[in-house]
Amino acid sequence: MNEALQILRAVFGYEHFRPPQDEVIAALMAGSDALVLMPTGGGKSLCYQIPAIARPGTGIVVSPLIALMQDQVAALTQAGVRAAYLNSTLAAEEARAVEQQLLRGELDLLYVAPERLMTARMLELVSRAQLALFAIDEAHCVSQWGHDFRPEYMQLSVLHGRFPLVPRIALTATADEPTRREIIARLGLERARVFISRFDRPNIRYRIAQSSSNARDQLWRFIRDEHAGEAGIVYCLSRKRVEQVAEWLATKGLSALPYHAGLSSETRAVNQGRFLNEEGLIIVATIAFGMGIDKSNVRFVAHLNLPKSIEAYYQETGRAGRDGLPADAWMSYGLQDVITLRQMMGASEADEQHKRVERHKLDAMLGLCELTTCRRRALLAYFGDVLAKPCGNCDTCLEPPETWDATVPAQKALSCVHRTGQRFGVNYLIDVLLGKDDERIRRYGHDQLSTYGIGKELSDNDWRGLFRQLIARGLLAVDIEGHGALRLADACRAVLRGEQQLTLRRDIKPPTSKKKNKVSRSAFVRAAEQRLWEALRTRRRELAEEQGVPPYVVFHDATLMEMVAQRPHSLVELAQISGVGERKLDAFGAEFLAVLCAHEEEADDDAPGVDTATETLQLFRLGMNAPAIAAQRGLKEATIYSHLALAITHGEVQLHDVVALGADELSQIRAALRDHEEPALKPVFDLFEGRYSYDVLRCVRAAG
Repeated sequence: MNEALQILRAVFGYEHFRPPQDEVIAALMAGSDALVLMPTGGGKSLCYQIPAIARPGTGIVVSPLIALMQDQVAALTQAGVRAAYLNSTLAAEEARAVEQQLLRGELDLLYVAPERLMTARMLELVSRAQLALFAIDEAHCVSQWGHDFRPEYMQLSVLHGRFPLVPRIALTATADEPTRREIIARLGLERARVFISRFDRPNIRYRIAQSSSNARDQLWRFIRDEHAGEAGIVYCLSRKRVEQVAEWLATKGLSALPYHAGLSSETRAVNQGRFLNEEGLIIVATIAFGMGIDKSNVRFVAHLNLPKSIEAYYQETGRAGRDGLPADAWMSYGLQDVITLRQMMGASEADEQHKRVERHKLDAMLGLCELTTCRRRALLAYFGDVLAKPCGNCDTCLEPPETWDATVPAQKALSCVHRTGQRFGVNYLIDVLLGKDDERIRRYGHDQLSTYGIGKELSDNDWRGLFRQLIARGLLAVDIEGHGALRLADACRAVLRGEQQLTLRRDIKPPTSKKKNKVSRSAFVRAAEQRLWEALRTRRRELAEEQGVPPYVVFHDATLMEMVAQRPHSLVELAQISGVGERKLDAFGAEFLAVLCAHEEEADDDAPGVDTATETLQLFRLGMNAPAIAAQRGLKEATIYSHLALAITHGEVQLHDVVALGADELSQIRAALRDHEEPALKPVFDLFEGRYSYDVLRCVRAAG
């Protein structure tokens, strides 16, 4: 594991492993198989990339999408790793060259699609190479009960029999218990160690709103007020709506492009390429877009229609905030989404067992939407992950919804469904309840019913919300003939008889005022920081264009933010920034130091990230030292010491509580700092021949 840790630091620029990365890597290094469940952005790739680099031979990575292969290979190449892919984008001569690299042992990692790997020719080629491991990414695709089944994954079971001595690792971010069991059975991983990481993505704020008459306006206000100029993905159920929404957002001055299977492959490739390479671009897409998109700084994922399952919702929202910075998962859904999805499932040609599973998954998704308690706790519980207390970062925690006793109105609605013959849709039923003067109602004689006009205490929208929640709770069912008629479900009897009280959430009209709706999530509190941030992003984009890679492949946003926080003055200090490995330090270090130096005069004693510094201070006051705080928070020790240096400057912490130095040593360091007045600490570091770390020197300087 010493070698693995060295690779982590030197190649990828991270100081510590996140649990359970170290355990997974140790298992593979020892030749064992593994099944890994880890959230998107949790560091799954490192679990097989590091063992593939460390072990003799080449790691074969089974990847379902070309975009994912190209993205990961570009990032690995930038970090100095010998990586390549084999897919249909390569010319025959290029593919042969990669195959020869494999046979000569010149690759650490080779990415290949399951269809290609399972051909007789490819299996024969692989059998002649020295293999470090097999990594099966997006392993949930093997499950027929999962949300993204791909038949070609079923063939991967032959790897165990054909290469019994080569360790295998299967990885996924989305798998409930039945899906996990199927992955193990179909891939022959009965003896594999199973590693289940926490599914929580605490940086993502979950928000689900009931759709108003114009959900596009809700979306527009959300983007305008909270994510102006930032990258995001908007999911829609149909291709037609994708086109309409993308065009409409463009008319509002946003950079928005469509993506769906009906577009030509060239258009899809261009739009996806622009999304990866440009800052602040929005993709409006069907679910055909997203898997394999490794863009780290997607600041929001929005849904304008209800996903079919919690697995789909979790995977799609997980594409936001992969860099660990604040991000939003925003959704607007309405009654029509529920009806449409129920109709689609009813009309499906799948067998009854599959339909039952699909209905169960949709019911779970509806339950998440209609919750009045913490959404994150329910979301995690679905995957068997327990959150001890409400998260404080979802809409139901931040603004607890109002509830009301809807028993009597529900009885009126259910009775109206019964008395009209269970043959009509929501709009007609609402018209009857409101007592509207309508020729169709008179023709059917429904103006003579006891339920005609008994619902005038509620508005049209209130009734719509009530019907939506009755369907979500399984008290009403949607017909499978495709006409949207509602039928009574067995579960409604207790409500109709008055044996069960029904408490529902009250739909609140979303605010239209920018002032009311605005939530500031900015990481910077001063203009000087913002200017430096923009300058670093500009230089990153220029370097990325020169290299022909997306900007986040050069450095993630989180790395640039740490540069703003730490203001490194030398390559030695820059190397301490999380995400700056040796190869990237050599390739880009001088470029970014030049930007930092150009903005040096704008630096001041206040540090950005006040919230994160405060969290460090709170843990320090509880008795934890800097290494312990760094381990708990998953940050570099240098970052923690910078927070403590800020606290020393403000008189919130005493120097002797942070560093254990005698009076003579402190006197010598202070004298040296006075003799070298420039901001850089390297001259003082060199003067003492490295006896005192940059962290110690920074804290002493902060104490004055």
